[in-house]
Amino acid sequence: MKLRPYFFVISARFRTLLQYRTAAFAGLVTQIFWGSIKLMVLGAFFAVATEPPPMSFQQIVVYVWLGQVLLAMLPWNADSEIQQMFTSGSVAYELLRPLDLYAFWFARTMAFRSAPTLLRMIPGLIFAYFIVRVIGLEEWALPPPASIYYGLAFVASILMAFILSCAITMLINISVFWTIESRGVVAIINGLVTVFSGMILPLPLFPGWMQGVLYWQPFRGLCDVPYRIYSGNIPMSEIPLEILHQLGWTVLLIALGMVLLGSARRKLVVQGG
Repeated sequence: MKLRPYFFVISARFRTLLQYRTAAFAGLVTQIFWGSIKLMVLGAFFAVATEPPPMSFQQIVVYVWLGQVLLAMLPWNADSEIQQMFTSGSVAYELLRPLDLYAFWFARTMAFRSAPTLLRMIPGLIFAYFIVRVIGLEEWALPPPASIYYGLAFVASILMAFILSCAITMLINISVFWTIESRGVVAIINGLVTVFSGMILPLPLFPGWMQGVLYWQPFRGLCDVPYRIYSGNIPMSEIPLEILHQLGWTVLLIALGMVLLGSARRKLVVQGG
C-alpha cells in the first residue's frame, strides 16, 4: 500500500483543523479551570488520608495536568464530517475512492485527534509548568519527568496512546454505518473513556477489588499508562509490558475496525438519487 496519499490526507486535514484557534483557547481555559478544581479536591483528600495512598500528590499533579492538556487526544467524540456523509448520502463517494477506506479514514482521524491537541497542549504546558510557579503555587506545578529514561518511555507511551485513541475513534465512525446517528454511541464511549482511562480519577485510587479488571481493559492505555510513566509511578522494569499492553489493544481494535468496515461496506444502502 502506498503511504504518500495518506500523508497528504493527514497534512490537509491537519492544516484545516489548525484554523479553529479560538475554540481551542476557550477549551484550554475550561481545562485549566477544571484541572485546578480537581487538584483542590484531590489535595483535600490527600491532606486527611489515614493510610499512605498508592500515588504521591506530586504524581497526582502530573496525572491531572497531563490529562487536561491532552484532553483533545481522547476518543470522546466522532468526526462530524463523516457523520454528515451518512445523512447526506455522500458516503457513496467515499466507497469509490481508489484508496483503502479504513486507512483513508484513519489518516483523517489522526489529524482530527492531533491538531486540536497541539493547539491546547503547548499553551497548557506553559501554564502548568511555568505560570503556576510564577503565581506561587509550586506544589501544583507540573514537574519534569521522573528521569530522562522515564521521559523517553513517556514519549513512546503517549504515541501508542495516540494511535489507540485513533483506533477507538474509528470504531465510533464505523458504527454510523448501522446507527446513522453517532450521538448515542458517542455518549456511551464518552462515559467509558473518561472513567476507565483514569481521566476523572487516577485508576490506582480506585478500590483494590477493581484493580484486576481496570488493569486489563483497553482504555487504561489512553491516560493511566503514559501519565504514570511520566511521574515515575510505574517501575522502569514494568514499562515494556505496559507499552506492550497498549500495542496489543491497538492492534486488536484496528483489526476489529477493519473487519467491521468490510462487513458494513457489503451491506450499505444509500437512500436518494
